[in-house]
Amino acid sequence: MKINRTKNAARNMMMGFVNKIIVLLLPFVVRTAFIYSLGAEYLGLNSLFSSILSVLSVAELGFSSAVVFSMYGPIAKNHRDKICALLNYYRSIYRVIGTIVLVVGIALMPFLPKLINGECPDELNIYILFAMYLFNTVSSYWFMAYKKSVLEAFQRNDYISLNDTITTGLTNIIQLILLIVWKSIYVYYFYVATMLILTITNNILNARIVDKKYPQLKCEGRITSEDKKEIKKQVSGLMVSKICFMTRNSFDSIFVSAFIGLTMTTVYNNYYYIVNAIVGVMNVITSAMIGGIGNSIAAESKKKNYNDFTVFNFIYMWISSWATVTLLSLYQNFMVLWVGEKLTLPLLAPVLFSIYFYALKMCDIRTTYTSAAGLWWENRSRAICETVANVILNYLLVQMWGVYGIVLATIIPLILINFGFGAQVLFKHYFTEEKISGYFIDNVGYAVVTLISAIVTFKINTFIGEYNILNLVIRGIICCVIPNVIFGAAYCKSIKFKMAKDWVLTKIKRK
Repeated sequence: MKINRTKNAARNMMMGFVNKIIVLLLPFVVRTAFIYSLGAEYLGLNSLFSSILSVLSVAELGFSSAVVFSMYGPIAKNHRDKICALLNYYRSIYRVIGTIVLVVGIALMPFLPKLINGECPDELNIYILFAMYLFNTVSSYWFMAYKKSVLEAFQRNDYISLNDTITTGLTNIIQLILLIVWKSIYVYYFYVATMLILTITNNILNARIVDKKYPQLKCEGRITSEDKKEIKKQVSGLMVSKICFMTRNSFDSIFVSAFIGLTMTTVYNNYYYIVNAIVGVMNVITSAMIGGIGNSIAAESKKKNYNDFTVFNFIYMWISSWATVTLLSLYQNFMVLWVGEKLTLPLLAPVLFSIYFYALKMCDIRTTYTSAAGLWWENRSRAICETVANVILNYLLVQMWGVYGIVLATIIPLILINFGFGAQVLFKHYFTEEKISGYFIDNVGYAVVTLISAIVTFKINTFIGEYNILNLVIRGIICCVIPNVIFGAAYCKSIKFKMAKDWVLTKIKRK
């Protein structure tokens, strides 16, 4: 089946950005209403439960990514029977995973008080609330959730984004009305119930689109033992990667809650929420690209893909560098305006979170190619090392430096293990004829230019007055101009800049 990679990627990005505006802006408004309506402790409880269930979701083991990857070949060759068999296998696996998550979640319920440092709100039954969160997670595996893989494999993430925009938007509006109108702590139960409705409705909408657009694809047939063996191999590598991702994100809130308390969990998650929002916007780009890259890896030469990889990394790091500089310059001003000085941390927090963001983003294009090439099994050692380092550093540094230690515990493995070790996996097993030193030199150069730009821009912004909305806008304008001027001056004569410019102009002329 012929797939227009450029057209689909552009369409996915456009719809993805629209989706992110809705699913980030409305939840932000809801989170603000939550803080002022119910208080920091309740929001901390929300973050804790969400983190626990993210840990339980590791039971998924990466089957969705493995199955989507397995569909790239059959789609390119128009092998309908194999796609149907993969879909049938995926449905069976997801039913089992949902059951496992449900059983393990129920078994964890007696231990919930152990994960909360200090007092928990007496008015709420944490067991009932956790059960509601648990069933919401289980629903993400049941109720036709497997059909989403078809849209991902055919590079039609725009449909997924559209459905997510509709369901998330309606749910957040209902939650906001509840928080504003119903002045009672029991509104929390209904707040959580709307999340469950969102999950089930989203699954149904995705399933209906698949049934209408791809009626020839049914859950029927069986995959061969060789295919099953290959998927299990990929899942084994993906499982470790998922555990790594979970320790990098979900464990943070659990450690803060267990060692510091629910209020500080809220403060930490407020800062993390901003970073995660920008990460979500950036992920629209890589999510839109991965299907096309997977198709390109299946159909094009390694040399052509390496040239694309170099161009994509340059463009992506320019965007990431600008986002990092802007984040650092606006962070504290925004936090004071949003939650007030009582729920803000000293300037060190924005600095560390900005470094965390950049460290995460400089791995993204490499990670996208690693996933598109199906190198999850080969990537397992890197993921194991990063996972162990995350857990150990979280435990040690949270006791030494509190929330700052938690952020450092994520930054260190990201730079030393994810970036360094992860790049070796891609170049050893796919870009075998290219030198990894060039990739490292490029990214060190990008980091130096970003650091210089960040210092200059931040220094200029210090001359702006106190934290208020007008000054936030002025700082934002400065962040739009200064970093990009510095980047342009630094890169304008480089080969990477010329390659990126030619690539962009070629895509524009095709349209």
